[in-house]
Amino acid sequence: MMETKNPWTTLSTSPKYDNPWISVEEHKVVTPTGTNGIYGKVHFKNKALGIIPVDEEGYTWLVGQYRYTLQEYSWEIPMGGGPLEIDMLESAKRELQEETGLSALKWENIMRIHTSNSVADEEGFVFLATELTQGETNFEETEELHIKKLKLSEAIDMVMDGKITDSISIAGLLKVSRLLDVK
Repeated sequence: MMETKNPWTTLSTSPKYDNPWISVEEHKVVTPTGTNGIYGKVHFKNKALGIIPVDEEGYTWLVGQYRYTLQEYSWEIPMGGGPLEIDMLESAKRELQEETGLSALKWENIMRIHTSNSVADEEGFVFLATELTQGETNFEETEELHIKKLKLSEAIDMVMDGKITDSISIAGLLKVSRLLDVK
């Protein structure tokens, strides 16, 4: 990858909004072309974590829910936020159990992703979880989730058909399809 020095100059930063999950700042800047401008930055207070559980028969699980920000229903890999001060793997294990009831003996961190790097500093990680055991779900009080078990190849088809639009889900599923040589 090409490394270069930062061509932006930050003149000032002012907080505009803050809640337990995000904060928003406005930056007065000098752009790489030398003009004055403003830049809005959304800071995330958690790591984004996605998990792709795959069993011995090649099945995976998706989670469906209505996404308020989009005002539409979304099928996704199990995912959630992990507090910055807690080990990512521990947070991923918690999210998988909460949303699907699954636990896994084998975990592999397969991807680091920036979800919307033009406006946000959110950093995401995708884990492959295998050697699965089914247990009980433990949804958060704000979640109304539907769980779908399907062949991993069908989930990949949903990506290719535009039925899965979440960026972490798309990137993670395509990476797993390559890693596991899914046809």
